[in-house]
Amino acid sequence: MREPKWLHMKTKTALLPTEDDLLVDLTLHDVPASIISEFAEKIVRPYYDGNLNSAIQDLIHKALSEQEFVHSHITHLRNPQEPQQDE
Repeated sequence: MREPKWLHMKTKTALLPTEDDLLVDLTLHDVPASIISEFAEKIVRPYYDGNLNSAIQDLIHKALSEQEFVHSHITHLRNPQEPQQDE
């Protein structure tokens, strides 16, 4: 009996690098070619010198920064510091 395709995994014996050194290959599924084409034309070519990899990495970093900014402000609004009372 054959193993299912999803179960077959290659194993490697190696030391895990630190998180900063760990590189991941990314595969996109079911993304319309028209969206990729428009993204390349309007974003990648003019702002990233045609480098799709750089564009995706930069946009992920920007999204994470924005999320941290929004989260910190939401947390601040939910938990306002009590004003200090003069003694």
